[in-house]
Amino acid sequence: MSVASVYPHYVAKVERKGRTQAELDEVIGWLTGFDAAELAEHLEAGTSFADFFAQAHLHPNVGLITGSVCGVRVESIEDPLMQQIRWLDKLVDELAKGRSMERILRT
Repeated sequence: MSVASVYPHYVAKVERKGRTQAELDEVIGWLTGFDAAELAEHLEAGTSFADFFAQAHLHPNVGLITGSVCGVRVESIEDPLMQQIRWLDKLVDELAKGRSMERILRT
């Protein structure tokens, strides 16, 4: 599955809750280390989640991302790729729920 196929759903979710695409991109950038141009390249290229996260430089504080997504605790997921995808889902959920950027970005 490509990141580009899911990204519009992330945008719609956060915008429905009064947040912006720029905030979403900031959250994705914090998690992956990609700047806006790199993210745009991945979206344009239709990069798969596996390749997207293989090329990412995950933030050192990703271990602080805890909680449940779809009833599954993100910190207990054993498959590394699935855990990375769920970390992203968790951050998008927090953004949509109106949490402050400081809290979302674990600062």
